[in-house]
Amino acid sequence: MTDFTTRRRMMVDTQVRPSDVTEFPIIDAMLDIPREAFVPRDKVEAAYASEDVDLGEGRVLLDPRVFAKMLDALNLTNSDLVLDVGAGLGYSSAVIARIAEAVVAVEADETLAEEAQSLLSEHHADNVVLHMGPLTEGAPEHGPYDAIIVEGGVEVLPDSLAAQLKDGGRIAIIFMEQALGTVRVGHKRDGRITWRYAFNGTAPVVNGFEKTAAFAL
Repeated sequence: MTDFTTRRRMMVDTQVRPSDVTEFPIIDAMLDIPREAFVPRDKVEAAYASEDVDLGEGRVLLDPRVFAKMLDALNLTNSDLVLDVGAGLGYSSAVIARIAEAVVAVEADETLAEEAQSLLSEHHADNVVLHMGPLTEGAPEHGPYDAIIVEGGVEVLPDSLAAQLKDGGRIAIIFMEQALGTVRVGHKRDGRITWRYAFNGTAPVVNGFEKTAAFAL
């Protein structure tokens, strides 16, 4: 029988802590939430690998290092309302729910959303609201948000999502330029987002967040 508790501790000790993630709320949440419960059944053995886990249809569960460093860069507090875009089966939202006051998890895939709802309930993530709809549209009716995170690569951030960030809020994005990825954190002031480099990280570009191809004769 696989000892997932040991694997979870190894993930934190070998992937998260060495990446300069030292905030106790993040460490505690990632030690506590069973990542293996939030991946497809046939991917359970890969749940703690240092790589993305394929959720199908071009979607992934971000690798532990990238996800942890994004949370660290957002500097979440227990009074934050967080928008988690592309929640998949709910792992990211379950972790964030242990750190923040409340999470709105957006998922466009009906099958993923239904299973996420069940898993989040099973693991007592009672401060997560699951919102089903296009990822690019977020969930404006629950905002504005103190923090926003997108669970995947982005070439272009839709204005509709940026508009849901509260003035004074933070947003963490994996910006992809072909195969190269850079995680940047944006801070919103007076309606404008100013970006700063956080670290290098990659992920498949989420459907709807691609650049529109320029038309040429």
